[in-house]
Amino acid sequence: MSAPVRVLICDDQVLIRTGLSTIIDAQPDLEVAGECGDGRTAVELAGRLRPDVVVMDVRMPVLDGIEATRLLAGAGVEHPVKVLVVTTFNLDEYVYEALRAGASGFLLKDAPPDRLLHGIRTVAMGSALLDPEVTRRLVGRYAARIRPAEGGARDIPLTPRELEVLRLIADGLSNSEIAAALVISHETVKTFVSRILTKLGLRDRVQAVVYAYRHGLVT
Repeated sequence: MSAPVRVLICDDQVLIRTGLSTIIDAQPDLEVAGECGDGRTAVELAGRLRPDVVVMDVRMPVLDGIEATRLLAGAGVEHPVKVLVVTTFNLDEYVYEALRAGASGFLLKDAPPDRLLHGIRTVAMGSALLDPEVTRRLVGRYAARIRPAEGGARDIPLTPRELEVLRLIADGLSNSEIAAALVISHETVKTFVSRILTKLGLRDRVQAVVYAYRHGLVT
C-alpha cells in the first residue's frame, strides 16, 4: 500500500477545521498532518511537517491565505507545497490573486465532501483543480479588471485549435466538457492541454487560466 496523502488544514474557524479533519481522516488514503488557524502558522507547520497538500482558507488573522500561499507555492519557492484554496462567494475578489500566488486548486467552501476529497487527491497527484463555478464567476466579474498583455492572441504560439481549447479551459470547462463541446475524445483534449502547457511554459491548468486572462482571451 502507498503512503496516505498528508494534509495540513489551515482555517481560522475551529468548527470548519474539525469538520475537515473528520472528513479527511475517515479516508483510508488520506490523513491529517496538522491543523492551524492563521497563514503564518501554516507556513511554519508546512516547513516542519512537509504535508502533501495544504487546504488553505483565504481570510485569516496574522497572515492571510493569499500571502501564505505565495510563501508556500509562489515563484522562487525552493520546495513548493501544493495548496488547495477554499473560498466563499463573498470572497471572489481574492480568487485571481490566489491563483497568481501559486495555488494548485480552488474550491468553494460549500462544496460537498466528495468534491473536497477529490480536490485533495487531484492536487496531490500534481494536477490542477478549478471549481468551474468559481472560474465562470471570476470571468464574468473580474476579467475587465485584468489588463491584457500587449499583443494579445496574435503573439501566442498556439494553433487555432489549441487557442480554442485554452479559451474553454479559461471558461471553466473540464476536459470532459471540452471534449463534448469540440466533439473530440477525452484523450485528445488531454493531449491538447499538455501541448498548451508545454508551449507556453506553464505549470498547470490554473496557470493556463491566468495566462488566458492576461492575454485577453476571455471577454
